[in-house]
Amino acid sequence: MTTIFVTSSGTDIGKTFVTLQLIAELTSLGKRVRALKPVASGFDAAAADSSDSGLLLRAQHLDVTPATLDIVSPFRFAAPLSPDMAAARERRTISWPALLNACRAPTGADVTLIEGIGGVMVPLDSKHTVLDWIAALEAPALLVVGSYLGTLSHSLTAAAALHSRGVPLIGVVVSESPQQPVALEETVAALARFLDPIPVQPLPRGVFTPLAPLVAPHLS
Repeated sequence: MTTIFVTSSGTDIGKTFVTLQLIAELTSLGKRVRALKPVASGFDAAAADSSDSGLLLRAQHLDVTPATLDIVSPFRFAAPLSPDMAAARERRTISWPALLNACRAPTGADVTLIEGIGGVMVPLDSKHTVLDWIAALEAPALLVVGSYLGTLSHSLTAAAALHSRGVPLIGVVVSESPQQPVALEETVAALARFLDPIPVQPLPRGVFTPLAPLVAPHLS
């Protein structure tokens, strides 16, 4: 089984959209896909169906129930904050061993997609960040970034952080932002110059762009 971690340079950039598309594409290629978002903040139990966790479940043809939510997103918090802060509001913490075990649980899947939370350096608890999580799983990362003003620095910083911990970066997806200072292609070209030979894939809004070719070479 192959595990791929979908992370980002920040929050609300497109990780869930990319993960959902990968589920659909890989499934259409005959792969058995498991997708998880183990940590979710800003979770509203009354709107579970439309939450990121609910969308991932439905993409896997699973009902959205308390039991399935506990599998796909075992650490769910109401406050739309970093996980450490959101958990503190509920007098809870994220168990590091339990988090890793949830990601490593054996299944019959060919590939496990793990969607992170926020950006690479978001704190999970008093000691660990998302980067620590990715490194502990020894999983390759797919980095989702935007095309907004400032994304070049954010994206290259995220890539450098992954590199500093020896995390293989299999590709960068530039999800087109609602507002951008230059054409999407310019942002892609600028990132590609600094990240070569890592592939940088544009993802225009409203246009289907295959993403499976980015991850296919890394599937066992």
